[in-house]
Amino acid sequence: MCGRYFLRRPIAEIAAFARVAERLPNFPGTCNLAPTQPAPVLRRHPQTGSRHLDMLKWGLVPRWAKDASGAAKLMNARSDSIAQKPSFKEAFARRRCLVPADGFYEWHAIGQAKQPYACALADGSPMFLAGLWEGWQQADGEWLRTFTIITTESAGRQAQIHHRMPVILPPDTWGAWLGESEASQDKLLSLMRPAPDASLAFWPVAQRVGKFSENDPGLLERDPLAVPLAGLDDAPVTAA
Repeated sequence: MCGRYFLRRPIAEIAAFARVAERLPNFPGTCNLAPTQPAPVLRRHPQTGSRHLDMLKWGLVPRWAKDASGAAKLMNARSDSIAQKPSFKEAFARRRCLVPADGFYEWHAIGQAKQPYACALADGSPMFLAGLWEGWQQADGEWLRTFTIITTESAGRQAQIHHRMPVILPPDTWGAWLGESEASQDKLLSLMRPAPDASLAFWPVAQRVGKFSENDPGLLERDPLAVPLAGLDDAPVTAA
C-alpha cells in the first residue's frame, strides 16, 4: 500500500521537471501527506492537450458514489484490478494522472511493533506515481475532484518492508500514461511494475510519522534508535 508520502520541493520545480507552463497551484510542501488531504496532481487537459497541475483530494470518490464517506478507503488502487474493478475501470480508461512526490513512507511489522521507512529515488529527483482521478458532483452542485495512487507487487528491498509499493513511472512513459500518445490497455498495464531496486534509497525514520499532526523536516531524518533491515539504511535523500 501507499498511505503516506512527502513532497517538500517547490511546486515550480515540479512544474519545470514535468514541463508544465500553466498557472500553478498554491502548495507549501509537506513532510507527511495523508489520505483525505489535498495534493498537487499532474493531468492532461482533454481539449488543449497541455499538462497542468491541480490540487485534488487524496482518496478516490467514484462518479456513481452516493456520498464521499468512503474516500480514504480508496487511497490506493491495485494495478491488477484497475481495468475491471467498478471503482477504477472508467478512470483507468479515461482519467489517468501522475502524483508527484519526493518519496513515500511504509511500515515494516516487527512482532507487535512497526518500523516506518522512507523511500526516495537514489539520485534525489522527484518521483511521479501512477494515479487515477475522478470527479464527483456534490449536493450543492460543486465538483469534488479526487485521486488514488496505484500500487503493485513489491520487489527487491522494498519487499522486505511491505508486499505492495506505489508504481513509480519514469519520464519516458508519461506520454502514454497521460494519454498524449496512443497506448493499448495491455501496454498501459505493462507499465504497472516495481521500480528497479538500484534506483531507490531506503532508511528508517521515527515512529511519530504515523501521526497526522506531525509534519516537519525532522520526520525525514534517519532514526538513530532503529535497527534497520539488511540493505535498508541508505543516507536520507533531500529535495534538490
